[in-house]
Amino acid sequence: MTQRPERHKQIHLAAHFPGVNSTTVWSDPRSGSHIDFSSFEHLARTAERGLFDFFFLAEGLRPREHKGRIHDLDVVGRPESLTVLSALAAVTERLGLAGTVSATFNEPFELARRFAALDHLSGGRAAWNVVTTSDAFTGENFRRGGYLDRADRYTRAAEFLATARELWDSWTPQGRPRPFAHHGEHFRIEGEFTSPRSPQGHPVVIQAGDSSEGREFAASAADVIFTRHGTLEAGRAFYADVKGRLAAYGRDADELKIMPGVTCVLGDTAAEAQEKAAEIRREQVSPQNAILALEQVWGVDLSSYDPDGPLPAIDPEPASELAQGRVKITDPFAVAAKWRALSEAKGLSIRQTVIETTARQSFIGTPASVAEQMAEFVRADAADGFILVPHLTPGGLDDFVGKVVPLLQERGAYRTEYRGATLRSHLGLREPVWKG
Repeated sequence: MTQRPERHKQIHLAAHFPGVNSTTVWSDPRSGSHIDFSSFEHLARTAERGLFDFFFLAEGLRPREHKGRIHDLDVVGRPESLTVLSALAAVTERLGLAGTVSATFNEPFELARRFAALDHLSGGRAAWNVVTTSDAFTGENFRRGGYLDRADRYTRAAEFLATARELWDSWTPQGRPRPFAHHGEHFRIEGEFTSPRSPQGHPVVIQAGDSSEGREFAASAADVIFTRHGTLEAGRAFYADVKGRLAAYGRDADELKIMPGVTCVLGDTAAEAQEKAAEIRREQVSPQNAILALEQVWGVDLSSYDPDGPLPAIDPEPASELAQGRVKITDPFAVAAKWRALSEAKGLSIRQTVIETTARQSFIGTPASVAEQMAEFVRADAADGFILVPHLTPGGLDDFVGKVVPLLQERGAYRTEYRGATLRSHLGLREPVWKG
């Protein structure tokens, strides 16, 4: 009797272009420009060579500040995301193109039109990472400082997304514009939309966030959720929680893909990979940046402290405005207590504590072991796939695509070719039902 080959749950992969974070190792001589188009093109072409689902751009609406100065780890001068993605549409053929755009400081008609344009120009490969912005610091760029209460950010985002979908559906299936009208709490607009329905129906919607509000928003309206969890157990708990919320909205479990952001360090041996990972962690957290990370928790000037000395004995200042434009730490007292306990248990300095808590790599090992670790996460329902965040730009994914992807393919856990032209086809998502 012939035994059927084992069927593997298929892994989804995406590439994140790094920048506004502590992941990038700026000191590495291989670290290139985060502004030149050639860097975006290199990473996107690498991702497409690896048959990734999509290329993902984050975006900030104002450079973050720390003690009144632009944050050292921010990219200043980064081109606007949708402009970059439109240019990448011309140099890629199948790769999805995902842009982060705030639902707080934009308007539905304008943004729906821009994403519809990208979807048409790319042949149905556009995706919108819906984010919200609640701080007055960013709002000053838009003369809206503090106008939106934090509690209202998801209600506006939900109505924004629903309105955008109404606009994308406003043309008839025969390709003729029809008048639209939306009268809601946040938006009262009417007129005629300028773009017909796109090749994939609607752009794919991504949501990033781990809060209860974010999980509920993703369950109700998103196609992909971009999250972070470091262990298999944490991933399984998150996966079960979010997938369990879908039924309340009449959705099946496979209608939302869970893709945590991860980093990878490869070596010819396990020991070599661990050594490389430790060096990357040290480069990501310089002595200066260790103090900066500490100040963001404690909320006070700690420049007089020795990065190689112990953590401060003082309590944090929860109402601090030391750092602006960052997502605020919800409970700095709890974070400080956790860091102190870790420092005391392991005898760690300030810098070592920050390295231990903020710069941990997700998958470390030989290409074969990393492929197996990733496959196990997906088999165990801890993720549907991963958004890879390299520590180098633009060549940070070269080794992964050259060494890990072929092993995933050999295991039958990853595609060997693109079978469709649109991002929805890569993700295994149905085209939205027209609701005009």
